[in-house]
Amino acid sequence: MTEHEKYQEHIRHTHNAFYMIVIRHAAIDAARSIRSRRSKKISLDYLMDEKHYPFSTTDEYFAEVPTSMEYPFTACGQTVLLKSPHLAAALSSLSEMEQEIIYLYYFERMTHKEIGKRYGRTRSTTGRRIQIILQRLQAELEGLHHEPATSL
Repeated sequence: MTEHEKYQEHIRHTHNAFYMIVIRHAAIDAARSIRSRRSKKISLDYLMDEKHYPFSTTDEYFAEVPTSMEYPFTACGQTVLLKSPHLAAALSSLSEMEQEIIYLYYFERMTHKEIGKRYGRTRSTTGRRIQIILQRLQAELEGLHHEPATSL
């Protein structure tokens, strides 16, 4: 046997030994994994007796209002059906002129200039008036959502 053949045989034995060690460790890891899974299994009887808690809760703020309910809001002789009772109540608490301005702007899609002409005001005054009304509505709606529910 030549020196080159001896070297090739040595490399082959080393290679085989390395792969045998790798295979052995892979088998040990697989056995440990199976043993670990078996130890973590729980019987169904145990799960039936456990008290389960929901994964999440829903705050009243995010709770959906039944969609079948509609609340009327009347302005300028027209009635609009709203799905939010809070919004309908907030709009109803406005003065008649403020209700008309909001109706004309949001439901009739009139511009600030057109609404201003109707009430003898400028475009900028009408725009500012709409902003003030919306701020009041926002404050009122936020107040409604943060008040605790009372039962009589």
